Amino acid sequence: MNYTVISIGGSVLLQEEGTDYLKRLASMLVSLSKERKICIVTGGGWIARYYIKAGRSFGASEEYLDMMGIDVTRVNARLLITALRAADGDTNTEPPHTIEEGASLCQKHSIMVMGGTVPGHTTDAVSAMLASALGAEVLINATAVDGVYTADPKKHPDARRIDEMTYGQLREIIDREGVKGAGPNVVFDPVAAEIIEEKRIETRIVNGLRLEELEKAVNGEDFLGTVIRG
Repeated sequence: MNYTVISIGGSVLLQEEGTDYLKRLASMLVSLSKERKICIVTGGGWIARYYIKAGRSFGASEEYLDMMGIDVTRVNARLLITALRAADGDTNTEPPHTIEEGASLCQKHSIMVMGGTVPGHTTDAVSAMLASALGAEVLINATAVDGVYTADPKKHPDARRIDEMTYGQLREIIDREGVKGAGPNVVFDPVAAEIIEEKRIETRIVNGLRLEELEKAVNGEDFLGTVIRG
């Protein structure tokens, strides 16, 4: 069976302009699911980071803050499920809470949607674990930026996008950035990076707001973004 796992950032899903993007995304995913099984993991985005920041100010533990973020990812999953069902997509009705349950639902539906699972695992890690469990050869990371850069493009105007890189080069960038606490906002989770390297899962990082580029990435066509492979 041909599985494609897509990790969609919460900040991509939730647009202040309304639901037009979500409708177009759902329609595209339903169309793509006619040729492959699509398994989606939704992130928490800025809403999760808001709750985590607020909770941290009141002294909540990192584990509790993680659970708050996970709750948001599951609400986002429910929203995408609702949009997919409105577009006549064959999808699950309830977001699964484990990788095993998610993998099982991937086999039953054309499209499966889930959020986070347990504290300590970002949705990047969950998507990589899901891809590993399914034996998927491709993982799509749909973020709010168009690929991996040599430095944070918001802080460094001279940063350049890397069109193709190895797993080792990705790890170097992750190590340089560092990851601490609940709700990290980094280029890619280190646990996820270890999994895709170990399982040799080709990973494509694309700006999920550019639906034409996301569609190209899913179809294996040339796209604007970054390809990570051996």
